[in-house]
Amino acid sequence: MERIELSPLAIYERHLEAGELAYQWSAEAQKAVFTPRLLCPFSGSTRLEWRVASGLGRVYATTVVHPREGEPYNVALIDCEEGFRLMSRVEEIPPEEVRIGMRVAFRVHRPGGGEAPYPVFVPVERP
Repeated sequence: MERIELSPLAIYERHLEAGELAYQWSAEAQKAVFTPRLLCPFSGSTRLEWRVASGLGRVYATTVVHPREGEPYNVALIDCEEGFRLMSRVEEIPPEEVRIGMRVAFRVHRPGGGEAPYPVFVPVERP
């Protein structure tokens, strides 16, 4: 087995730093793989290639979280056009306005303070 220079998470985070939403593709399974990993969960293959997503998707499910302190926010499952789903949130609209089936576009959230960037989404069209 070849030596791995960077972990899949490190590669994913580098793509985020560059403003890209990356995922892996399994040639054996002919499926997108997300979250980043060493082995394909469908075939067990170690042959996973990195690809960059278009950044477009649809809200599969959403809920509004009401923390004891702070403002409500939404948590959403996003189905990306490339065939993988990730948990994120939809920003730039009130959390109650996020709807199942809503078209969304990826952007990078950079929290600062030494925290790693992470993917969030915004509506393609305003409700």
